[in-house]
Amino acid sequence: MSILHRHRFLLLAALVTLLLPVVLRSGSLGTEVLVYGLAALGCNLLLGYTGLLSFGQGIFFGLGSYAVGILTTRTGLPVAPSVLLAVVTGAAAATLVGAFAIRQRGSYFVMLTLAFAQMFYFLAYSLPSLTGGDNGLLDVPTPSLALLASLGIPQRSPWQFYTITAIIFLAVFWLLERVTASVFGRTLLAIRENEARALAVGYDTRHFKLAAFAMSGAVTALAGALHAMMTGISPLSDIGYHTSEMILVMTVIGGTGNLFASLLGAAFYVLMSDWLSTLWPRWLLLLGLALIAVSLFLHQGLWGLGDRLAGLLRGRRAPAPEHPT
Repeated sequence: MSILHRHRFLLLAALVTLLLPVVLRSGSLGTEVLVYGLAALGCNLLLGYTGLLSFGQGIFFGLGSYAVGILTTRTGLPVAPSVLLAVVTGAAAATLVGAFAIRQRGSYFVMLTLAFAQMFYFLAYSLPSLTGGDNGLLDVPTPSLALLASLGIPQRSPWQFYTITAIIFLAVFWLLERVTASVFGRTLLAIRENEARALAVGYDTRHFKLAAFAMSGAVTALAGALHAMMTGISPLSDIGYHTSEMILVMTVIGGTGNLFASLLGAAFYVLMSDWLSTLWPRWLLLLGLALIAVSLFLHQGLWGLGDRLAGLLRGRRAPAPEHPT
C-alpha cells in the first residue's frame, strides 16, 4: 500500500484546510468549522469506532472552554499550558463519566450520558463565582505568534488564529488516524460489531471503552478551549445539552466510522447554518428540514453519498467486456 493511499484522508483534510481561506471571507467562520470538526472527531471515536452513542460530549467541550477561561483570566497562566491542562481536564472528566456510563448498554447508556450532561450544566450554572454563570467568562485571550506575522498574516487577525487551529486540527487528525489504524482501533471496531465475541476472545472491553472515552474527552475539550479563545468568552451554552446534540448531529451527517467524514459533517452544519441564517429569521426550521432529508436518504452520511457517487463514476468508466464473435 502506497504512502499516499495510506494517508489519503489526512491529505483530504489538509486540502480542506487550504481551501477554506479561499472560499470563505470570514476567518472566524473557517475556524469554527475546524473547531467543531475536532469535536466531531472525538464523537466519532466513540460512536463510529466503539458504537457508543453519547449525549455527553458537551460536558467535555464546556469543561475545555471553562478550563482555559479560568486558567488564563483568573490565574494568569499562559495560553499554551492552559490549553494542555484543559485537555487533561477533558480526559479526566471523560474517564469519570465513562466509568459509570459503560456499565450500562443501549438506551440506558444514552440516558446516563444525558443525565451527566444535565448535571454538569446545572453545576456550571450554580457556580457563577467560578464560571460566570449566565454571563460566562469574558476576555479569554487569543494566542499570538510572531512567526505568522512574519509570513504576512496580521497579528490578532481571525486568519492568524485559523492558521493555529488548522495546524492543531491536522496534528490531532494524524494522531487519531494512527490510533484507529492500530490494533487498539481494530479492537474498538470488534467491540462495536460484537462485544460478546470480543469478550470471548479475551479482550477487556471495559478498559478499551474507557480509553476511547478518555481520548474522546481530551479531543473534545481541546475543541472547547479553541472555541473559547476564538470567541473571547467561555459561555454557559458550551456545556449545555444543545452543544452535545450539535456535535452528535455533525458526526452523523458526515458519516460514522470515518475521520474525514467528521470534518465534512462539521463543515456542512456550520456553513449551512450560516447561509440559512441570512435567508430567513426562522432558519432553524430550514436546517431541520435539511437534517430530516439527510436522515431519510443518506444513512451513511455525506461521506457515504460521495463514496457511492465515486463508485458510479468508476462503473461508467470501466470498459465494457468483450463478447466473443
